[in-house]
Amino acid sequence: MTAIRRWQIALVAVGVLLLLLGGLTLINDVNPKRYLGLAAWLLGALVIHDGIISLTVFGANVAMRKTGGRLRIPLPALLILQGALVVAGIMTLIVVPAALKKSIGTGNDTLLPLDYGLHLVVFYAALAVVTALSLAVYAVVRRRRRPVRSA
Repeated sequence: MTAIRRWQIALVAVGVLLLLLGGLTLINDVNPKRYLGLAAWLLGALVIHDGIISLTVFGANVAMRKTGGRLRIPLPALLILQGALVVAGIMTLIVVPAALKKSIGTGNDTLLPLDYGLHLVVFYAALAVVTALSLAVYAVVRRRRRPVRSA
């Protein structure tokens, strides 16, 4: 048996153990009356992740690769941009429900005290800055590694 196969088996075993732990936690800690709401939330998360975020990232990836082929954008730069899109999608998935709930209102003002929509916009701006800096650092490193051509 190869080392890769052993790693695959170990990772699958850890995944199954974590799944069992999650199931036990669900049975022990969650009131059965809440199962339907939990199932609806999980279905919604699946639809949003697989139906919206993944398709958006995939579409952007295809567009960047087609454009990158013509403009000669290196693959690592495309991967940095794709990573930023993934992070933005995940943060959107986490923050938008809180922002929507805050806009609807809660019975307790201390449950959602922050302006989540504004914070999401600030996060997007910070992510854009970090992405731009990462691309700049990559460009500098790439330029320094290029061999100098003699005439």
